[in-house]
Amino acid sequence: MSELVDKYADIRPYNDDEVAASVTRLIADNAFIDVLAKYNLPRFISSVPFLARFLVRHQLQKKWGGVNSVEQVQQEVAKYLALLVKRTTSEVTFSGLDQLDPKQAYLFISNHRDIVLDPALVNWGLFSHKMKTVRIAIGDNLLQIPYITELMRLNKSFIVKRSAKAPKEMLKALSQLSAYIYDSLAGGDSIWIAQKEGRAKDGFDQTDPALLKMLQLNGRKQKKEFSEYVRELKIVPVSISYQYEPCAIAKAKELYHKQHHGKYVKSAGEDIASIVEGFSAAKGHVHLAFGQPIDADCDSPERLAKTIDQQIVDSFFLHPGNYIAGGCKQAVIDKSDAKAFEQRMANVPAELKPLVLAMYAKPFHRKAEFYSSEHEQ
Repeated sequence: MSELVDKYADIRPYNDDEVAASVTRLIADNAFIDVLAKYNLPRFISSVPFLARFLVRHQLQKKWGGVNSVEQVQQEVAKYLALLVKRTTSEVTFSGLDQLDPKQAYLFISNHRDIVLDPALVNWGLFSHKMKTVRIAIGDNLLQIPYITELMRLNKSFIVKRSAKAPKEMLKALSQLSAYIYDSLAGGDSIWIAQKEGRAKDGFDQTDPALLKMLQLNGRKQKKEFSEYVRELKIVPVSISYQYEPCAIAKAKELYHKQHHGKYVKSAGEDIASIVEGFSAAKGHVHLAFGQPIDADCDSPERLAKTIDQQIVDSFFLHPGNYIAGGCKQAVIDKSDAKAFEQRMANVPAELKPLVLAMYAKPFHRKAEFYSSEHEQ
């Protein structure tokens, strides 16, 4: 194993020579097998653990027993994604991918609405356009369960150490992360990272300058000007728009709790439940708009954040629900789409309805704000 790989051993995804052992660990993990049984077998079978585990293990061994490379994992994941798209969306569309160079590595920075779906659908777009899939940034808060860690690192995910709290420890972790992202791009591997920590639960997509300061740590070490280093990173903003907001009620509950009790403490397994809901719930039409690589003269993290936000807000695809919630009377909305949105809102508890409506309205209002500020300049 090379010195470069060793330097990132604790955060990087698995390499080809580590895939087979990881698959073996997954197949041996009872907690993982039980989750698969719960969601894939009839209840009368999944309620008999020894039988359910035998059946699931046998199937996994047959399907995954021969998988021993990252590329094979990506091919298998693509099959699952194709099923997910077919079962839970009316369609997934893309724009801007034809403007990107398939041979170039990019740093994709997107808005963040769903824990796993956002990067998965970015990869689906790249895979569908015969482009190399990305390495995915994922917070260590999601890796409390061994099988989740295995699945994520098998699927080209690298770890962001959010749990580091002491200043020295935090700086060391962020510097390692910054260098890893740069070295991945230099080695021809694209990266996906969310524009800020955590999902936008209120529909407000905004890039955190702290993320961009982290990226610059490695540039500072190389004694490069911020704008020069930004151009090297080939940052491409991506705007992800779901017709039906993933986990809308759960997000609204969290916001409601914070408003009325000052804070919200996640229960054990809540993130896993969000991942499962994101995968299984109906999403309607999903659009991903890939922007242009940023080569503007951004001389500060704040300026770069605004530039990223401009592209994400400009290219955000507004669905009927965004227009309805935003109070736009001019939009021509199909009656069936309007009815579907009304039915969805009818299932939202009364106390959460204003928060869910605001979630859908926010992209419409932000687009209008950006448009009017552009015309004033």
